[in-house]
Amino acid sequence: MTEETPKITAISPQKLAEILRKSGSREVSDETIAADIEAGAPVAADGTINMIEYAAWLVREMGYGD
Repeated sequence: MTEETPKITAISPQKLAEILRKSGSREVSDETIAADIEAGAPVAADGTINMIEYAAWLVREMGYGD
């Protein structure tokens, strides 16, 4: 994988924020992702985030996964 094509199952928090902003999110920032991690968002031992697991975590946090 190149820097332009990150592996969605192992992406840095900063790259995740960048991708989400480019996808149209107006509210996401590096700080938002960091706050989510502090709140319990899943992170791998190497500090990367699986976008699929992160999305599922967000849905659960919104109460839709109860």
